[in-house]
Amino acid sequence: MKNKKLLVALIAVVAAIVVAVVLYFTLGKNAEKPTLIMATNATFPPYEYYEGEEIVGIDVEIAKAVANKMGYELQVDDMEFESIIPAVQTGKADFGFAGMTVTEDRALLVDFTNTYATGVQVIIVKEGSPITCSDDLFVEGKNYTIGVQLSTTGDLYSTWDLEDEGLATVSRFASGMDAVMALNSGKVDCVIIDNEPAKAYIASNPGLKILETEYVTEDYAAAIKKGNTELLDAFNAALQELIDDGTVGKIIDKYIPAE
Repeated sequence: MKNKKLLVALIAVVAAIVVAVVLYFTLGKNAEKPTLIMATNATFPPYEYYEGEEIVGIDVEIAKAVANKMGYELQVDDMEFESIIPAVQTGKADFGFAGMTVTEDRALLVDFTNTYATGVQVIIVKEGSPITCSDDLFVEGKNYTIGVQLSTTGDLYSTWDLEDEGLATVSRFASGMDAVMALNSGKVDCVIIDNEPAKAYIASNPGLKILETEYVTEDYAAAIKKGNTELLDAFNAALQELIDDGTVGKIIDKYIPAE
């Protein structure tokens, strides 16, 4: 009788182990990872842009690597640039990643992660333009019209430095390409935009050039809802690991080869 009870107990233990193994392989192993939602504006090559129907670029690859290290899947939501911070603030997105520059004004609205790249704002003009360097924009009485993408740092800096001082008129567009098209058609005198997308735009628009003098240098970071220190700390830890092991550098070099 005793041996029979022992056998029954042993069978029960084995059955429990078998059930646990089956559940692991049918549920646990195949269970979907939680998702992190990234808000971006996919008109900013090489940081984020469409390749067919897929959004690719530096920010997308870095975000995927960060999410994977944190144990998440990544969902990329494309939206207007000026909608990114509100999406983060309201919880529609977990973070904004869009070649976004750290500024004092933005830091009042969101928390920024550690920086992962440096951007340079440059000036695009037509060949033969009277604007030959950034100082030309500050000449009193010229009042050039400057094309920018709405809510980008090109918009912010030209507004603060020039429009607010009565030295220029800033014309704002939904995308950098729209601003470049306005330059081609003579609606604006120049475009202020990040150097890397500027290279892509002039490559497809003969007759335009980038001035040698930079307008401003800036740091890029991800934007996270204020007070979400758990996500901020986890994101920073994963990002720093990827910087330290060379992953971030390799991704950037893939899209921006050393000249």
